[in-house]
Amino acid sequence: MEIKVNDMAAVSPESVGIPSQAVLNFIDELEFAGLCMHGFIMVKDRKVFAEGYYAPFHADFPHRMFSISKSYTSVAVGLLQEEGKLSVDDKICDYFPDKLPAGGLHPYIRETTIRDMLRMASPHKLTTYKQMKCDDWVKTFFHVEPVRYPGTSFVYDTSASHVLAALVEKLSGMSILEYLKVKVLDKLGCSGEFRWLTDPMGVSQGGSGLICTLRDMTNFAIMCMNGGVYNGLQLVPKEYITEATAKQIDTSLQYSIEEQQGYGYQFWRCRNNGFAMYGMGGQLAICLPDYNFILTTIADNQGIPNGVQGIYTALWNNILPCLKENKSNIEVDKASSEKLKDRLSKLEVKAVKGSETSAIVNEINRKRYLLSPNPMGISECWLEFGKGNEGTFYYTNETGNHQINFGFGHMKQQDFPDIDLLSISSAAWVDENTLHLRSYIIEELPGSVNMTITFIKNTITICMKKIAENALHRYEGFASGELKA
Repeated sequence: MEIKVNDMAAVSPESVGIPSQAVLNFIDELEFAGLCMHGFIMVKDRKVFAEGYYAPFHADFPHRMFSISKSYTSVAVGLLQEEGKLSVDDKICDYFPDKLPAGGLHPYIRETTIRDMLRMASPHKLTTYKQMKCDDWVKTFFHVEPVRYPGTSFVYDTSASHVLAALVEKLSGMSILEYLKVKVLDKLGCSGEFRWLTDPMGVSQGGSGLICTLRDMTNFAIMCMNGGVYNGLQLVPKEYITEATAKQIDTSLQYSIEEQQGYGYQFWRCRNNGFAMYGMGGQLAICLPDYNFILTTIADNQGIPNGVQGIYTALWNNILPCLKENKSNIEVDKASSEKLKDRLSKLEVKAVKGSETSAIVNEINRKRYLLSPNPMGISECWLEFGKGNEGTFYYTNETGNHQINFGFGHMKQQDFPDIDLLSISSAAWVDENTLHLRSYIIEELPGSVNMTITFIKNTITICMKKIAENALHRYEGFASGELKA
């Protein structure tokens, strides 16, 4: 297979003891579970034995990594500790005197250490910048009323990660990305596709803002699993990375079994004595040191029940048994090997399932409908069906006239209306009267808009559901209307 992650060797699965059929079964299980995958890489003994991308994604695609950012932030904190610029036992409030409330600091926050924040044991119950309307996200951490003693129990608090990134930037005098480039990323041979989104004050979003390629993220994971060493260089202190990837706090109250295995310093533990970097929707780096194995993925499984756990399950069901056999190499099954090569070259994000046509197409084609007041603010809409199994949904809302181009059985690309981020869209008739149209946002804010458009006699009813924080707030709700006279 012609695959390569920077300077790592690319080999056949069989050469590291994994049958090609096992990888095919892994891909099949992801598809059967209805997961929306964008790409994956499998590495054993520092050798890439499977790498695939689901079109339109590709190896050089800069992908939003969401909470994988937290693990990078943690490493930056460990590097600053090595430099003597902080200790993880320091009180976080001592570094931000200008952010503290004038009326006095709550004692729970006053006692919060950097270590507490690293292991998600801050005194808050939720991410603070989502509770307090303020452009200064760092300030909110010190102003929102806390609910518990710090260091006592696990609660996932992205604002803690954000404040840690602000700390890195304050003490290093650089953005967290520039600091990590100098200390680690450039030495990993990473690409130039790195970006890091910032908050309204220009502070890097330490808990969710990282954008990079899957290959770059894979290199970082390899360095972490190898005790901070890469190509013989100790890039991150071994003691720190060992602590960071070990269990530092109990997480038994989490919902999924994988999240119940404990948490380190901005790294998750997982079953089979592993640890993981984990970002919303299926950005994953699952590291199994006992088997010298890593699976990294990019995906958008937001809104899919058991979506992220489904990736773990496919790994445990299909690849782990081979790892346990611990064979250095096995005989190549030529048929399976060729099938895998072909499969990896033809992966694509799946279009909506259903029929490509309906008996009512000619009745509704280019017919305009006027809608009653609705949460989406759509006043008028219509569908146009063209040649080549494609169509367009036209609509007018408070921001103007817009269109979503879609394919039947395939994807159409365009900048999504209102937010101007690249999207892919497909549609299918799920019954004679109902069209299902789905758009995935694929740039810096992965998310989706799902809608059904139902026609009964001279009426239209639209149901929209969005997944993507607040960016798609106009695309949620119901609307009904009638054929325009």
